[in-house]
Amino acid sequence: MSGSLNITSATADPALLDLPWQLPLDAWPNENIASLPKGISRHLVRFAHLSGRVVAIKETTSEMAKREYDMLRTLAHLEIPCVEPVAVITNRTDASLEPLNSVLVTRHLKFSLPYRALYSHALRPDTATRLVDALAVLLVRLHMIGFFWGDVSLSNTLFRRDAGAFAAYLVDAETGQLYSGGLSNGQRENDLEIARVNIAGELMDLEAGGRVADELDPIRVSNGIVAAYRLLWKELTGSESFSNSERWRITQRVQRLNDLGFDIEELAIKTDSTGSSVRIQPKVVDAGHHQRRLLRLTGLDAEENQARRLLNDLDSYRAAYGDPGADEEMVAHEWLVRVFEPVVRAIPEELQGKLERAQVFHQLLDHRWYMAQNQSRDIPLAEAVTSYVQDVLRHRRDEATVMDPLTGAITLPIRIQLGDDTSADPDDADDWKLKV
Repeated sequence: MSGSLNITSATADPALLDLPWQLPLDAWPNENIASLPKGISRHLVRFAHLSGRVVAIKETTSEMAKREYDMLRTLAHLEIPCVEPVAVITNRTDASLEPLNSVLVTRHLKFSLPYRALYSHALRPDTATRLVDALAVLLVRLHMIGFFWGDVSLSNTLFRRDAGAFAAYLVDAETGQLYSGGLSNGQRENDLEIARVNIAGELMDLEAGGRVADELDPIRVSNGIVAAYRLLWKELTGSESFSNSERWRITQRVQRLNDLGFDIEELAIKTDSTGSSVRIQPKVVDAGHHQRRLLRLTGLDAEENQARRLLNDLDSYRAAYGDPGADEEMVAHEWLVRVFEPVVRAIPEELQGKLERAQVFHQLLDHRWYMAQNQSRDIPLAEAVTSYVQDVLRHRRDEATVMDPLTGAITLPIRIQLGDDTSADPDDADDWKLKV
């Protein structure tokens, strides 16, 4: 390793010095490489082992690496779902002192997968729609803080299972720009159009390789992000007027926003000169309403929909077994000790990498309900856990460490890099744009 190597990191890990930075990334030995599914990238990206964890390493220029590192740190401080930046490595040279590309190191998001790894044989329409809906929520959150992405796509996003939906995390921020004064409507519409075209292209690539269900329409699915985005943006930022006798609609609006997972910082309420009409304008704080409540009550950190599902079970437990006048925190602790933790402890050690704990609990609740419906009786929790582990969980692939064959990456001079779908033809990379 050259002595001129520069490492920029907020939390320095001495193990970074042990990685073979003197070698081009595509020449790293297998003992350093972690075999995980990759998305499509314009740069060479590989996963590596670092201090018992997995990191993603992307070759790029030093300027772009430093800029993206800073941007990801800023987004993380603003509580935007994104990958965690670890370090920027510059001044790399090989054994002949020839310069090598700088790299950006980010921490692999555990239990997350690129969109191409979320199906086994053919991508179904409902799965594609849920991915697009999750991406729409992420895009709204980014736009609300004034972030213009510039390259919105499924490939630049990682997805975690979130109860029956997905949660989206930003992976690639190199084209992004943060505007302190917020985004104009034109900038938001530009990002939306980029998303629509990119998603259509990605799904058409899969369609050309026979990787989607016959009934999936890439154009309809890609148009879905526009509809989902507009609906959510209107709910979060739009004002509404109603008569003075309908003041209950203020509470209803707050409840709708909470149901979407957003908290309210303040409501601007105005009445007209006659006092017969009321106009309200919400000021949204951020997503994570149910996440924050679950964390406050139990210390469990889950995705938003998972948190909503766990809280529903907690509320049901309180209604069935708790004293109606009991302190909420006391009941939550009792539920955690008597319900949630016994379920988690019942999962055999060799199966604990299948899904994260909150997702396992969500699926168990679904499994228990279906058992009760099929057998027309109440199912004890212990019986449901045994059935779920043996009949469902044991047959799932391990999403904490989904393994693919060890491969390199093919970097093309334009924006598309072939990943695990080798049926796509790079010469046809732009054809799908003409169909959108």
